[in-house]
Amino acid sequence: MCQYYVYILKCADDSYYTRITNDVARRFEEHQLGKHKDCYTFKKRPVKMEFYQEFNDVLQAIFYEKKLKGWSRAKKKALIEGDFDRLQILAECRNATHYKYGPDNGK
Repeated sequence: MCQYYVYILKCADDSYYTRITNDVARRFEEHQLGKHKDCYTFKKRPVKMEFYQEFNDVLQAIFYEKKLKGWSRAKKKALIEGDFDRLQILAECRNATHYKYGPDNGK
């Protein structure tokens, strides 16, 4: 059975890079050595592996990768640090129309 990994690297410029692979150790080494000159991380080395999650299903991994790519830096940092309370707070909608902040919830 093939394994898939969604990973987050922290680049030298303090940015995060999120991708999917079927060999996380090989892919990390490729980033670190600059094997792909057109890759985002090429000029942002050295990189540090901050997080990875293993999947048995490639479609689940792709879905998770897309989800993480849409997250804010703060949400990614909370995930990396394992701060799930902060992650939940950051995930809550905070606009005026949200049910928690509506006019009927001040009862």
